[in-house]
Amino acid sequence: MLRAMSRTMKALLGVWIALLAGAAGWIGWDAWQGGQTSIGGPFTLVDQNGRTITEASLKGKPTLIYFGYTYCPDVCPTSLLLMETAIERLGPDAARKVNLVFITVDPARDTPELLKGYVPNFGATFIGLTGTAEQVAAAARSYRVYYQKVPGKDGAPYLMDHSSIVYLLDRNGRFVTHFTHEAKAEAITSGVQRLL
Repeated sequence: MLRAMSRTMKALLGVWIALLAGAAGWIGWDAWQGGQTSIGGPFTLVDQNGRTITEASLKGKPTLIYFGYTYCPDVCPTSLLLMETAIERLGPDAARKVNLVFITVDPARDTPELLKGYVPNFGATFIGLTGTAEQVAAAARSYRVYYQKVPGKDGAPYLMDHSSIVYLLDRNGRFVTHFTHEAKAEAITSGVQRLL
């Protein structure tokens, strides 16, 4: 009886290890295909000044990107302030050497005009991007961003449930790493500094 249980447990353990190895292999392959990370990619959006911006527009400088929305009550302003603080730590000229990008997940409300009044609150060089629902969805898919409209309660405006990640790209637009909104500014500063 004990031997039978032992064989069964060993078999189950073997299956579990095989599943874990397979999952780890899939994640590794998915995150790094042919030397190219699978986070990031082409997009076409419009900035707060009405200019068309693509991923190619950001090349030449390290880039920090955050997906959120202007009506966000807490995590979005916290994350954008974190980005600004991290860059300020690099010195007075650093803001011109790094792209700070905010991409809305709420294009129905976040027009270029609205972004023009919003993004300067977090730094004069911030780029706010919006577009059609399809354009925003395509950009979000490239960065594996989750977002979903959540109805407001008792007639309040709707909110957007969304992932909260700051993406760091190198000067060629390649994904380097990411940070959560709970990261320390020092960690982001250090990550950007290595790319300057």
